[in-house]
Amino acid sequence: MNIISVDNIIKAYSEIPLFNGTSLFVQKGEKVGVIGINGCGKSTLLKIIAGIEEPDEGQVTIANNMVISYLPQNPEFEDGDNIIESIIKLGKANMNEWEVETIGKSMLMQLGIVDFEQMTNTLSGGQKKKVALVAALVSNADIIILDEPTNHLDSDMSDWLEEQLKASKATIIMVTHDRYFLDSVTDRIVEVDKGQIYSYSTNYSGFLELKAQREDMEIASQRKRKSILRTELKWIMRGALARSTKQKARIDRYYEMKSIEDFKIDEKVEISSLSSRLGKTTIELNEVCKSYGNKQLIKDFSYIFLKDDRIGFIGKNGCGKTTLMKMIAGLIQPDSGNITIGQTVKIGYYTQEINTSNKSINGKYDITYMNPDKKIIEYITDTAQYVKTKDGTVSASAMLERFLFPPSLQYSYIGKLSGGQKRRLNLLRVLMEAPNVLIFDEPTNDLDITTLAILEDYLDSFEGIVITVSHDRYFLDRVVRRIFAFEEDGIHQYEGGYTDYSIKKIIEENKKMVESDSTRVVKSKTDDSVGNSKTGKDGRTKRLKFSYNEQREYETIADEIAVLEDKVNKLDEEYIKYSKDFVKLNEIMKEKEVILAKLDEKMDRWMYLEDLAQRIEREKND
Repeated sequence: MNIISVDNIIKAYSEIPLFNGTSLFVQKGEKVGVIGINGCGKSTLLKIIAGIEEPDEGQVTIANNMVISYLPQNPEFEDGDNIIESIIKLGKANMNEWEVETIGKSMLMQLGIVDFEQMTNTLSGGQKKKVALVAALVSNADIIILDEPTNHLDSDMSDWLEEQLKASKATIIMVTHDRYFLDSVTDRIVEVDKGQIYSYSTNYSGFLELKAQREDMEIASQRKRKSILRTELKWIMRGALARSTKQKARIDRYYEMKSIEDFKIDEKVEISSLSSRLGKTTIELNEVCKSYGNKQLIKDFSYIFLKDDRIGFIGKNGCGKTTLMKMIAGLIQPDSGNITIGQTVKIGYYTQEINTSNKSINGKYDITYMNPDKKIIEYITDTAQYVKTKDGTVSASAMLERFLFPPSLQYSYIGKLSGGQKRRLNLLRVLMEAPNVLIFDEPTNDLDITTLAILEDYLDSFEGIVITVSHDRYFLDRVVRRIFAFEEDGIHQYEGGYTDYSIKKIIEENKKMVESDSTRVVKSKTDDSVGNSKTGKDGRTKRLKFSYNEQREYETIADEIAVLEDKVNKLDEEYIKYSKDFVKLNEIMKEKEVILAKLDEKMDRWMYLEDLAQRIEREKND
């Protein structure tokens, strides 16, 4: 059943329209992911569907009696409301206040918010996003529209949201740059590209393949059209002296075909290598500690960064990841311990914060400041007029073009850019400094998927250190080779990317469960026995023995465990084989989790049977 019709819409904020006579139709129950480069109109499309904005031309039709819930990219709340009051106001469209409050509090706790009476005007940007997300989900709406729902969510919270959306019966339309999330939740991808909307009935992995096929078909069609045009042009030229004999319809077809615009391959960000030489001494952290009030964020953390390190820091929101990045960048100082920065180290710090008011931090220029009244070109030339790349010396204007800021846009003001465009511009500023140490604090927030893919390729060949804080599992798998996880008892090191870390955590948790279960089993058997035997109803001692099924199981369980271990080893080999196919890696990880769970069950059962066998043997000897 078609419940949303966006028919032949046109929408423009400047001379170049965001949408130029394009359409979109959504069926009931679909889970749609909207993607495209920053500034292409993704958020505008969501606002048009939600009824917040109107198209300049065209029609938007929503089926009768549909309740729509909308999560904006930058939520705002009414002054004077606390968290739970805001949830009730925004979420009670389809439910009574008691239901909204009860379910809302439960969801807020899942997202780490426990002070329900806190005023919304005191919340951070990330906290506001979480409160607005709960308001959008709690309403039991028929259509849920989400603009960047995974921003500011750590991995556990993203997993929780993933399960919520997969279980929901609502029609869901969302913009997100989290590729694993798109793969898991969506059954349809909608791409906004050069004023048009393209629809693919698949998840993100399928979209990549189908888009490549579409572009191949477009290129083949264009090649055929140009071949026909060349033939028709020769025909027209041959008949130039006898126009009256020409077939008018054929001439009209020629000019109609000639007027068709050529298919253009998507513009992509082009990043050349921009780095400085790095000496022997890099960055050394020695027993660094940092607290705010009574909360200790970092305790006795030490690490020496190697020249080609690719390090990822992960952990729950507020655990101290950004604080550590700011200490490395020299923006704040540790309470104790030492941070040594080598003389040749040149740090480029890409932050998750963009401020519109300038302030100094410890006497240093605020690198998060983007003056909305400054022109785009000036923002870059203030950093460098020219940079040296592998392609030679490149001007600031040329670098802006590579980052999809054409000359017609370069003299516009920063304040007119979308959030994603500002992030892309800020990324260029960081790279223009030609750093040899790159620090990324949540780089996947607001950067479009195309830019992320190019950035990931760039980091493959970057000659220097890469340090990143991220909740994006795909980005971590793609970029880092070592994980530092902020956990309850401190910061722990894990080798590999996020998938490796996740598998190791599952193994650790399963081992703890097995140890706990085996302790309970042994205790239970000991309590039930008296001198390694049981007493029957007649008062005589019954000797321990295997049942028929236990005996058969004991004889075969070792072989079954060996088979499962062999499967795990083969999956580890596949993991190495597909080290850059991140969709395949995700599938391997999920399969490995299932096998490890079965292996743990078998190991638990084997421990019980082995313990029983030893007790039977001891009883025989006695």
